[in-house]
Amino acid sequence: MKQRVLILDFGGQYDRLIARRVRECGVYSEVWPCSSPIEAIREFDPVGLIFTGGPGSVYAPDAPDVDMGVFSMGIPILGICYGCQLLAHRLGGEVTPAQSDTAREYGKTETEFRTDSALFRGLPEKSVTWMSHGDYMARVPDGFRVIARSAACPNAAVADEKRRFYGVQFHPEVRHTRYGTEMLRHFLFDVCGAAGGWSMDSFRERAVRELREKIGDGRVLLALSGGVDSSVCAALLSEAVGRQLTCVFVDHGLLRRDEGDEVEAAFAGRELNFIRVDAAGRFLSRLSGVTEPEQKRKIIGEEFIRVFEEESRKLGTVDYLAQGTIYPDVIESGLGNAAVIKSHHNVGGLPEHVDFREILEPLRLLFKDEVRQLGRELGLPETLVSRQPFPGPGLAIRVIGEVTGEKLRILRAADAVFREEIDRAGLGAAASQYFAALTDMHSVGVMGDGRSYDSAVALRAVATEDFMTADWVRLPYDLLDRVSTRIVNEVPGVNRVFYDITSKPPATVEYE
Repeated sequence: MKQRVLILDFGGQYDRLIARRVRECGVYSEVWPCSSPIEAIREFDPVGLIFTGGPGSVYAPDAPDVDMGVFSMGIPILGICYGCQLLAHRLGGEVTPAQSDTAREYGKTETEFRTDSALFRGLPEKSVTWMSHGDYMARVPDGFRVIARSAACPNAAVADEKRRFYGVQFHPEVRHTRYGTEMLRHFLFDVCGAAGGWSMDSFRERAVRELREKIGDGRVLLALSGGVDSSVCAALLSEAVGRQLTCVFVDHGLLRRDEGDEVEAAFAGRELNFIRVDAAGRFLSRLSGVTEPEQKRKIIGEEFIRVFEEESRKLGTVDYLAQGTIYPDVIESGLGNAAVIKSHHNVGGLPEHVDFREILEPLRLLFKDEVRQLGRELGLPETLVSRQPFPGPGLAIRVIGEVTGEKLRILRAADAVFREEIDRAGLGAAASQYFAALTDMHSVGVMGDGRSYDSAVALRAVATEDFMTADWVRLPYDLLDRVSTRIVNEVPGVNRVFYDITSKPPATVEYE
């Protein structure tokens, strides 16, 4: 891959947004831990480095750091937030805690720019950036000049144009920074000299070639859920190795209404070895009495693997297990220095030992929108490519507390009503994901002139570009009224309906 950028991760929860913005500019990028050895970084041969943000302080004893060798590679470096402070700290500047609350900055901040700098050339001299820092560059290193400032931060951005080192205290990767993408473009094309040209088509060609080389004449078993990620993974592997691929669809009993039959029908006519396994009983048995969310995910992850191992033994020798893991799964399960938000069943939920030579994750470096784009490149139908995400653990993480057959019955029915009404109102495109969840709350109600003590259902609809951040959708009141009335009247066991108006962060899209 020519002219690529390497992003070194210092633990920020939105670091993958940087990679996404870089790719949007047509430049390939990867995210590596900041502890990556200098030999590996040199071998990667990037045209530029980006240091991400992070929650630490550069002067702390255990602060995430980088090999000093990166500063002598002769390539441009852009430090963002913590990365900016590390750049200053390691090159002779001084970083200290902000001396007052007014010196700390969080949120939208009016910022002034020096437009004679390559980073800000052609941009307005004053605009809004997104700040999130409690430390302060008290002194910039020799050779650097200040190229941006705010009311509380006189050193909001610095540059050493001779060495092509740049640092910004704000976050250009988030949409709240008004000209953030333009700033990144300036760094990529004007400073690093990248030519662009990376696309899903080029990714597809490279991925197919690498899969063929790795797999050789081996056999692959794919965990096919029927969702976007695993379906695109199936199409990519099918193009690479054809009939060497067997797709196993595990019906774990945690799917939405009629979903198992729909998945089987969707793949029945394709050139794939398709096997459907009815494992509902064993999954419910393993989940009996379990209420802790992380334990649920890990149980489901391990049980998935065990089912695949059993199926692989029936097939004879199977060398590889393939999964549709994507970037948001990886970051939320804790990659590099990032904190674990929740373990995804196909990442943090995997057991230590599996009976396969290797696990293949060809979509591991892609965001959801990139996966959809790749699916179109591979010729998958739009109905499948545009399908809403459905978590691997299924309804188990939309049932708060213990998962039982009765709770699943209630949730399937309520979820079906919600989805039907949104589709009927023509509002499906307004939400990136919408679903019902069954809370563990019971409350008193009045139904049929009698007292009830039943469950509460929560409805959730979010809009997002990348599932790293999301905002709740302002659904019409009359729609919510119809949904609530139908659920209470049509779903026995429910007497109360809520609508979740929490964005991500602080919440996640799913409930567990």
